Amino acid sequence: MKQVSILITNEAVLASIVDPRIIFTGANDFLAAMGKPPAFNVQLVGLEKEVRLHGGLFSVHTDAVLSEVKKTDLIIVPAFGGDMAAGIQRNAEFIPWITDQHYKGAEVASLCVGAFLLAATGLLSGKECSTHWRFANEFREMFPDVTLVDDRIVTEQKGLYSSGGATSYWNLLLYLVEKYAGRDISIMAAKMFALEIDRKSQSPFIMFNGQKTHEDEPIKKAQEFIEANITEKISVEDLATKYAIGKRHFERRFKKATNNSPLEYIQRVKIEAAKKHLESSRKNINEVMYDVGYSDTKAFRTVFKKITGLSPVEYRNKYNAA
Repeated sequence: MKQVSILITNEAVLASIVDPRIIFTGANDFLAAMGKPPAFNVQLVGLEKEVRLHGGLFSVHTDAVLSEVKKTDLIIVPAFGGDMAAGIQRNAEFIPWITDQHYKGAEVASLCVGAFLLAATGLLSGKECSTHWRFANEFREMFPDVTLVDDRIVTEQKGLYSSGGATSYWNLLLYLVEKYAGRDISIMAAKMFALEIDRKSQSPFIMFNGQKTHEDEPIKKAQEFIEANITEKISVEDLATKYAIGKRHFERRFKKATNNSPLEYIQRVKIEAAKKHLESSRKNINEVMYDVGYSDTKAFRTVFKKITGLSPVEYRNKYNAA
């Protein structure tokens, strides 16, 4: 039986505590109904016996305080709210404990932005990680030694797991149930909780807002120019010339400032505009394609699917109520 320790961190998102407990104890119930022993012993673990959350609106009564747990098999790091850097500071006492337990053999799974606390342990250095797409730029700035995979819902790296944004952590929880209790129990949990099993990408949910927190003004102006001229065909050479920067130097500076090459940025801006058209208008695919500056149907569909994980038709069918 696996010892599961769900951390009750300061400012934790309550759902990311309750949901793991529900799915692991639910798996035990399924096993019991089949005449099999439980797979999980689930404990809520915090720094104190009672942890107040959401401004004191809720309180969680822990099963154990951190110092009482000498050995565990799986640690669940929940999402937490507020400023990420401040959240890491508020939960700094968990970091050495997580690290020590991992070195003793425990696996660690972060849910959504819980990845920030997991990354703060240093255990993810040189490894891949997922988190909420909205915090991708901030994560990269804080942890440049971690490879963030924006679109992935579940990552697994040598006993370290992470999930994409918000409720996509259910897919990581199903993955862990399957690993420890078997595929049949995972399928049963997916059906019981009405979850789509084996969902692997959060690409369809990503909204591209551009990355403008940097201080490179010419690059910022180039970004604004791209965003203001969605219908135009813009080349990297034109941009470099417009801002009087050599092409190679422009590409390096753009990549450093935005985490995208100029071409990737142009594509993402155009596809984000196309997504909005597909969500809210009755225009056909070709009309949308022309509206965002594409004239080659195959190229448009290829780039759209690469960025969103869906074809334009699939995306419209999914998000356009009309």
